[in-house]
Order: sequence, then structure tokens, then C-alpha cells
Amino acid sequence: MCYDVKTSLEAQLKRAKRSQDLKAIEEIVEKLGPLTDLPLHHASGFSHPEVLIYTNEDPFYPMVATWGLIPHWVNSVEQQKKIWNSTLNARVETIFDKPSFRDAANEKRCIFYVDGFYEHHHFNNNTFPFFIHRKNNEPLALAALWSKWIHPEHGGIINSFSIVTTKGNGMMAKIHNNPKLKEPRMPLMLSEDVEEQWLSQNTEFEQELTALLNRENDVELQAHNVGKLRGKTYAGNVASIADEVKYPELEFNEFKF
Repeated sequence: MCYDVKTSLEAQLKRAKRSQDLKAIEEIVEKLGPLTDLPLHHASGFSHPEVLIYTNEDPFYPMVATWGLIPHWVNSVEQQKKIWNSTLNARVETIFDKPSFRDAANEKRCIFYVDGFYEHHHFNNNTFPFFIHRKNNEPLALAALWSKWIHPEHGGIINSFSIVTTKGNGMMAKIHNNPKLKEPRMPLMLSEDVEEQWLSQNTEFEQELTALLNRENDVELQAHNVGKLRGKTYAGNVASIADEVKYPELEFNEFKF
């Protein structure tokens, strides 16, 4: 799964900079930046941070959205609070079947750029966090779904999103070994050449998704252990949270990436 990320305004400007519209970039920094919780050296989805996403409605100008998709059909704040924590991730295998994600999968796909993400490895009844990022240190483009919800009490619009996950492979198959899950998971990472396909307005996208998932992904990852992300020793949202930490318990060859 993907519940912990690191992201910065610089990473989230990655796509906007492709348009080379300096005025638009300046506007994003000045107007949208202050509305977010950036920078997030470490953030849990359960805190529902405000970040930037790029949607299929405007692929190069982001919008502010909160992590945890709120389906448009939610009709009360009570219902919204109940569903929020269960929509941080959306399994790609079922996004066209689940009521929470079906409409968004067909009509509202987006991209969430991060510097990297964190996952926990289980070993000897303990958990050891890893930070995963691109080998070239460029931002990761995570496939996501979004929704526009109208607050029933004050009529304000809340944009929200869910990170799409897929079966973990390669390095992630080793790291993400949660015994409560049937298989390892990881966020669906998009190489630059398939970002446009994910953001396409094609209403028959379900048919294209299988081909997209079967394409060879050229996103190369790198990982290292970091300090605890939960409990009394958690350092919080500070830059050093992503620094490498050595755990003697994990001195075995399978993590020599």
C-alpha cells in the first residue's frame, strides 16, 4: 500500500514546468503554494494533507486537493469522515468495480508527484521503514483518481484524491511483505511516456488500462532504511526523516539493491 510520502513544491511543479509558461509557474507558486501543506518531508495519508495534483481537466495547471478521495455521492459530513481513511489507496484491479472509485476511474484521473514514498518491511515481529525514490532523484509520478465534492453544510468545494496501487514487483516485492496482505503492493508509477495516456479523456479507458499495465516500466527505484515513522522516536515532518538509518537486524543480502 502507499500511506506515507515525501513531496515538495519543487516536485509538484515538475509537470507545470514542461509547458515552459513561466507566468503560470509563478502564479502556482504564489497562489496555490500557500494553500498546501508543502513541504512534506514525511506525511501520512491519514492526516489528509493538502497538496497539488494534475487532473485530466487541466493537465499542466495543478489544483489543490486533500489526500483521501471523497466520492461525489457522499451526502453528509458524517459519511465523509467514515469513508475518508478507506480511500487513501485504490487497487487498480478493482477501480472500475468499487462504488467509491468507479466514476473517478472513468472520468477523473490525475497524477500526484512525490519525491518518494515510505513502506514498512516486516521482520522478526518488528517493522522497518524504507524510503523509496527514483535512482536519478527525479520526482515520481503516481497514478491517482480524484473527485470534486460539495460540502453539504456550507456549499464549498473540496477536491480529493486516492493513490492507485498495483502488485508489487522487483524491489518492492521484497520490501512490502505485510503478513496481513495476500501479496506485496506498491503505488502505480507512471513513466513520462504514459502520463498522457493516464490523463487522457478517453471514456473507454478501462480497455486501455490492461495494455498500460503490461507495458515495461522504465522507472528505476532505489531504497534505504530510515528512522521510525511511528511511535515515541518519530522525528516528525523534518528534512532528516528521509536520512538513511542502519538496522543491524537487516544485515542480510536480500536488501543489497
